[in-house]
Amino acid sequence: MNSWSADEAARYARQLALPEFGPAGQHKLRAARVLLIGAGGLGSPAAMYLAAAGVGSLGIVDPDEVELSNLHRQILHGTADAGRPKVDSARETLTAASPHVRVETFRERFTAANALDLARGWDLVVDGSDNFPTRYASNDACVALGIPNVYGSVWRFEGQVSVFAPHLGGPCYRCLNPQAPAAGSVPGCAEAGVLGVMPGLVGTLQALEAIKLIAGLGDLLTGRLLHIDAIAMKFREFTLRCDPNCARCADGRRQLPIEAEGEFCEASGIMTNDEISVTELAALRGAADAHVLLDVREPWELAVARLDPCLTIPMGEVPQRTAEVPRDVPVYVLCHGGVRSGTVVEFLRGRGYANVRNVRGGIAAWSAEVDAAVPTY
Repeated sequence: MNSWSADEAARYARQLALPEFGPAGQHKLRAARVLLIGAGGLGSPAAMYLAAAGVGSLGIVDPDEVELSNLHRQILHGTADAGRPKVDSARETLTAASPHVRVETFRERFTAANALDLARGWDLVVDGSDNFPTRYASNDACVALGIPNVYGSVWRFEGQVSVFAPHLGGPCYRCLNPQAPAAGSVPGCAEAGVLGVMPGLVGTLQALEAIKLIAGLGDLLTGRLLHIDAIAMKFREFTLRCDPNCARCADGRRQLPIEAEGEFCEASGIMTNDEISVTELAALRGAADAHVLLDVREPWELAVARLDPCLTIPMGEVPQRTAEVPRDVPVYVLCHGGVRSGTVVEFLRGRGYANVRNVRGGIAAWSAEVDAAVPTY
């Protein structure tokens, strides 16, 4: 520990005392460069523990600002950070917790277009993203660059963790999921909900795998998928195998150009005939044009905020209550972020409703663009 300060020696004393880790492991952490995709539910605990453990350089990629609905799980941020860029809040929190860490921030979305530029020069990637385009882009970039991708995901009370590293003999994410699911077929946490401790658990396991990778400790989750069922408190392990025909990691395909896969949960900015913006909806309601606003959120969501007058039918009850939806006036379907309402629009059109449209961005967009006094939970 010739080059270590007294502060560092004291700070990492409990890790240095581990025979399997010791000064050699701590030096490896100090020299390591880890890129975290996302400063949200998964990225928060992963970043905190990596910084506290003594990782020398952390990169944080995130385009978003802090919202109050983030705070029950995104522990990098506090109430006073609402409205601030997440990367700024993350930098302050991490450097306050560990002054020895060097934090580099990138306030942009990780996409197929910038994946190689962002991932190049880092020793490994911890993927805390919550959308398929970023997940596939991070996988493909890591395969091309020959660096490990520490994967984590959360849905409601369940979580998954693995390490995708074809260069270490394991599979990649595409071996498990060759293609992204259809847009809107898988709800995000805003639609399905998530218990705040779940991303904390998964993100912490991601940090553990990252430290093991850096220090050369133990058995990695390469070729294994750890599944967590928090309700039953069961951890199950599934063996993952390389797909010899994988579109990304099979022989001769690792350096193929990275192309976009899947769609972001947010709308693309291009309006379609099946959608209406919240500003357009506000104008229609202000003009008292005949229409019905169909809110397909759950009763607890309506108790937080609602736009009256409206017809309320939870999405799961729409098939049984379709007769309540009028056919003689335009129907605009609303949910929290536009995912569930888009599914309902598709269902109603299949039942012959010609004049039904999705409210793009849902009540979250209404709060952001029309009336900030309307809470979005």
